[in-house]
Amino acid sequence: MADQQQELAVREKRELSTKEEKTIPGRFYVPQTDVYETEEALTIVMEMPGVGREEVEIELKDDVLRVEGKIDFAKYGGMEPVYTEYNVGHWARSFSLSDKVDRERIGAQLEDGVLTLTLPKTAEAKPRRIAVG
Repeated sequence: MADQQQELAVREKRELSTKEEKTIPGRFYVPQTDVYETEEALTIVMEMPGVGREEVEIELKDDVLRVEGKIDFAKYGGMEPVYTEYNVGHWARSFSLSDKVDRERIGAQLEDGVLTLTLPKTAEAKPRRIAVG
């Protein structure tokens, strides 16, 4: 038991990875996200208010789908908030993809501050009916 506790303590001391570190000024918020699955595809729906099509970046690298939405802070310049509930900042979220996603057919649509990603499944991942002979 003492050996297991010692091993656990050592694992907790390892250095954190900084490969996702950003140097852009401003906050990054995690957008509210829903994920749906059908037999044909996975659908990811993300709220990204204040982000236009030109400010959305979607990148697929090493089985990680990264989505970023940048806010144009210029339109808030010179404003002094009196009361705020809405935080202004960039949006970012990453998803690890399995081999069941057809990476060549991923699609994205942005409408009214809602980003919808469609991740079609590969033919091997789709359920199929097997005939009995």
